Amino acid sequence: MPASIHNHNKERIAPLRAALYDIDPARLRQQLAAVFAPDCKIQLASPFEHIAGPAELHERVYAPLLRAIPDLERRDFIVMAGHSPGHWSGDWVGCGGHYLGVFEQPWLDIPPTQHLVSMRYHEFFRFVDGVIVEMQALWDIPAVMMQADAWPLSPSLAPDWSIIPGPASNDGIISAPHNPEKAATSVQLVMQMLKALRNSPKGVAAMELDRYWHPKMMWYGPAGIGSMRRISGFRHWHQTPFLKAMPDRFAFLENGVMFGDEDYVGFTAWPGGQSTLVGDGWLGIAPSGQKLTRRSLDFWRCEAGMVRENWVLVDLLHIYDQLGVHVFERMRELTIARQRNAPRV
Repeated sequence: MPASIHNHNKERIAPLRAALYDIDPARLRQQLAAVFAPDCKIQLASPFEHIAGPAELHERVYAPLLRAIPDLERRDFIVMAGHSPGHWSGDWVGCGGHYLGVFEQPWLDIPPTQHLVSMRYHEFFRFVDGVIVEMQALWDIPAVMMQADAWPLSPSLAPDWSIIPGPASNDGIISAPHNPEKAATSVQLVMQMLKALRNSPKGVAAMELDRYWHPKMMWYGPAGIGSMRRISGFRHWHQTPFLKAMPDRFAFLENGVMFGDEDYVGFTAWPGGQSTLVGDGWLGIAPSGQKLTRRSLDFWRCEAGMVRENWVLVDLLHIYDQLGVHVFERMRELTIARQRNAPRV
């Protein structure tokens, strides 16, 4: 099978991935300029939000992170690519993994630990003629707060793992020639599963989880929600509290970006869904009756006609911000004594 545009796009982003693995600031700046269009549309997790091109991405985002974690290293466990049809039509590359290193200086006012920290990322890139023209990405910033013992809000119902496992099949970095038929099969399975979830007002049985999810499924959620195994774990510690709090949850499936590569499916949208907070329980937040939008960037791995693994990042800081909860201010209050007395490296 001949190489496709999707293989070429993965090759185009490979030098940037290499520059982020063994980071040298000057080399990183060059690679960002080489692969991003100067007017690239960049949307990142709160508090960064909208970034105006690769130069600002380097100065506002990567440079401060490098000052805080001088030996920063980026490790991918998923690199996939494919075409998304519909409203967000385009050719996309999706990368998932961790940034890690020794946390030596404050970052976003999170107090340093002088120890190893990790932060999961899901990053999606739209390519046109070999150049990135759009980026949508979430970084699990609450995970860094937790590792610094600085998370100021309610605990997760399920365990928060500092390092989320990559695919059990060890095939997440896909280099094989793109197979559109196999990709379409994976996308179809995930889309059917997501559409079944829309039946939640009819009860648990109507969502047909047993039909789509593997008995040993893994759901790797963001820090603040946690990770869980099996349908029972997913129901107890995420789905039930979520649906009790927001029974009108809705995902913008048709208006989002969904693409496949081998057994993997990626999804992103900005936002990816909306709901109204009318019940209690989710994230320990009292019902406010407020309508919220959600940013959720996902990877799924299919196995034997079922979904075996799902990596999920949700911009929880953006959720709290919509509710008027100032997470960073509360974090500063929680850690004020440590920040005053923190040693400078």
